[in-house]
Amino acid sequence: MRERVPARIAKGELEGKMKCRIWRKLHAEEAKRFDQVYDLIGKNPGLSLGDAFGVVQSGMTVAEFMARKERTQRKAAIKQARGEVENAAVADFLSGLVAAKQELAVVLGERTVLDTLTTEEPIAFIFERTGRLEKLQVVLLARRTDWEKLLPTLERDPKLTQKPASVARQPDKRPFSDPRPFLPQVGQPVRLVLRNGVTLKMTLQKAGRFDLLLGEPGSEVFIPLHAILRFEAAPAPAAEPAPAE
Repeated sequence: MRERVPARIAKGELEGKMKCRIWRKLHAEEAKRFDQVYDLIGKNPGLSLGDAFGVVQSGMTVAEFMARKERTQRKAAIKQARGEVENAAVADFLSGLVAAKQELAVVLGERTVLDTLTTEEPIAFIFERTGRLEKLQVVLLARRTDWEKLLPTLERDPKLTQKPASVARQPDKRPFSDPRPFLPQVGQPVRLVLRNGVTLKMTLQKAGRFDLLLGEPGSEVFIPLHAILRFEAAPAPAAEPAPAE
């Protein structure tokens, strides 16, 4: 039976260097790991050598290791996707709210508070009266006057209104974390269902790394990606029939 040894050792034997059986005696623990790895590959066709070593070294089952690897790859893909999207428009919008000191409607899962934004942190907003709110709590931000005009026209999902959907801490477990699918819809009408049941049918004005701006310039509605449960392009209005000749 062919010796189960690293490729460099097998190659060395062919070149007249240390024999495989000698290496196995001198490096019994490492040789044992190679035996485990090749046994694992034999029982799991398709498992790569690198992944097999990962399973042995981690002490996990093959299923557990591959699930962890997939999560790691998804997180890396989301990070890369976010880095490919320009965020200046959303950042300017938030800094404008801070500078203007306008009263805002801050829509959370089960309530709405009226307050003034004083600071934006990487993972939180600081408000004048409410204090620090983690961004994951925020479903929507709008100027109070704009929100009061919009409120009577909103559709709501009754089930989500009674029991808002929770937000996963891990971005890869949320319905939307990658901003790129929204980019083709910039300038077009979209339909968003938010985790508290609020349904918006508005023009997608800007898409940033973590958030969207909907509506018209000067009357924007700020929506974090983590608050979105469903997204679709709104149907274009039907064209009027051509006049009969």
